[in-house]
Amino acid sequence: MAASSQPTIRTGSGSGWRSGAAWRMMLVVALLSLVADLASKHLAFHYVMDRPITVVRERVLERAAQNPRLINTLIPDHEPLVVVPKLLHFTLVLNPGAVFGIGPGKRWFFIAFTVVALAFGLMMFARWTTTRDRWAHAAIGLLIGGGLGNLYDRLTYACVRDFIHPLPGWKWPFSLNLLVVDLRRGAPIWPYVSNLADLLLLIGIGMLLVHLWRRDRAHAPRRA
Repeated sequence: MAASSQPTIRTGSGSGWRSGAAWRMMLVVALLSLVADLASKHLAFHYVMDRPITVVRERVLERAAQNPRLINTLIPDHEPLVVVPKLLHFTLVLNPGAVFGIGPGKRWFFIAFTVVALAFGLMMFARWTTTRDRWAHAAIGLLIGGGLGNLYDRLTYACVRDFIHPLPGWKWPFSLNLLVVDLRRGAPIWPYVSNLADLLLLIGIGMLLVHLWRRDRAHAPRRA
């Protein structure tokens, strides 16, 4: 009897866009990320200091019109909340720019950039993932949830609420100049204060890089 010439059909290898399971994974991770980010900001601005700090959009815009960096004068000077000594402090900061304080005063640019980035994340989900790429679906969910968290802050408060300060007080023990990065002796290793959304974005990017690396390794024998 002649062997069938019909190609073997591999289930679970279609586009993630057409998979209910893929959508559920991405949306659940995105929703949990968004809720966790907004809840952590709310708790930090209520309990890090001895009294709750309310961020008023009109006052932020007023200070930003003078100088975007003046918006942090809306937060009284305070001692950081020590979570893990020498490893993690909570300090309240209002960020007028992007992650690490880049581009202060460019709020509308970063709002537009975030919207484009979210659209790009959906495009990645539709075109670059299959139904079996659960790792990538979760990673894109982290990117969307983190992006929406900071977008909410920019639209609601005209700035981003930050509070996470890792490695406080750690200094570079040597001097090194790498053209762009100046690692000066005594300079802080990590002077930035960020939030949970920034952390989720970094984790999502890392997961996507690992996913792409694993996919390239899996396809390498076929190309050879």
